[in-house]
Amino acid sequence: MAVNAEINVTPMIDVLLVLLVVFMISMQFRSILSVNVPPPPAHSTARGGPQQLVLELKDDGSYAINGSATELSALPARLHELAEGRNLIFVRAAPRRPYRDVVHAVDLAKGAGFQIVGYMP
Repeated sequence: MAVNAEINVTPMIDVLLVLLVVFMISMQFRSILSVNVPPPPAHSTARGGPQQLVLELKDDGSYAINGSATELSALPARLHELAEGRNLIFVRAAPRRPYRDVVHAVDLAKGAGFQIVGYMP
């Protein structure tokens, strides 16, 4: 007696059709029921300066924060100054920059108080 090893896809197709119907009906409800979303607070748009901080490690060995050149000796103090009220910074390193420089920059950012460090290509 041979064992049948075929996969039964009928239940999966049934579930997909039910999901399709649910999403089609939910799109119809979107036009019927209005959703009132409050506008963003006014103080968030009035804040001066860029919202994101980008620490750049350039090919020539220099550092820059949002395009403004910064010496390595002044970098920790500048990062401490910018970390107040923020917890996110992005790090962008030149392709030929040694990895140890990137790790050192991330350590400086973490030591300054940034909790989240994002890496940019």
